[in-house]
Amino acid sequence: MKSYFNPTKNLWLQLLFNPHFLALFAFLALCLSLQLIQLVMDSYQNIKFENNNGIALLTINRPDKLNALNMKTVEEIGRAIQVVYDNAEIRAVIITGAGEKAFVAGADIAEIAELTELNSRKFSEQGQDVFATIENCHKPIIALVNGFALGGGCELAMACHMRIATNNAKFGLPEVNLGIIPGFGGTQRLTQHVGKGKAFELATSGDMISAENALSIGLVNHVLEDKTAAMTKAVEILAKIVNKAPLAVGMVIDCINAVYNDEVDGYQMEANSFANCVKTEDFAEGTQAFLEKRKPNFIGE
Repeated sequence: MKSYFNPTKNLWLQLLFNPHFLALFAFLALCLSLQLIQLVMDSYQNIKFENNNGIALLTINRPDKLNALNMKTVEEIGRAIQVVYDNAEIRAVIITGAGEKAFVAGADIAEIAELTELNSRKFSEQGQDVFATIENCHKPIIALVNGFALGGGCELAMACHMRIATNNAKFGLPEVNLGIIPGFGGTQRLTQHVGKGKAFELATSGDMISAENALSIGLVNHVLEDKTAAMTKAVEILAKIVNKAPLAVGMVIDCINAVYNDEVDGYQMEANSFANCVKTEDFAEGTQAFLEKRKPNFIGE
């Protein structure tokens, strides 16, 4: 009688159903994933990106160019934000510029001057896509604006969920001085932040405004004396948010963004999100913690 017993196959089956082997495999897979994420975080030329206890710091690092945005820098920002999406250990982000003179002083004019009608559309769409990933991220992102935030820099700051400025910060969309217009969503987000009339004035005149002026028209949330104080404030706000229920925070971001999306019924999204929250473990934990008069331990599930 022919035997179908295969000792090698049988060994593999035993391993596959062995809980210790499965645990080891899961641990090795996690280590590999974290190594790959760290490798990605270390592979930038024009930005710095590091995770500090759950709050990532993304620094535009071209101080000799006043941190001007070229295509390479925009692409690297996009890659970093994708890491934010993928890495559960990152709960929030601060975006800032290297040095004291500029957050981002605009687009790289040398590169802009070489654009044609064909590749300029791609340039604009790439920037819009990257900035949309910032705006729609379920993890809170604060722009710490130090110095000039002009053109693409102002657009980058406006794509973030909040903006904290230093006293020396300057905001503006000066593209009309070059015979072009904002291309990374500036006309849309400026109108959302400050209203139609003020957006017309700023985008058509190309004027720069001070941090205090930006605060008065609702473009920034806070103005601090210097970068150190602004960083302290940003960390303070984010530390408070990351202790809340992560799924609920993400749904709040979605619902607020829905206000400006004509294709989405924001009220219906809010009702749907409310119902989705109720079925989460975090909702059970939050309500139970309230009744027991203790701090909740949210796990994002």
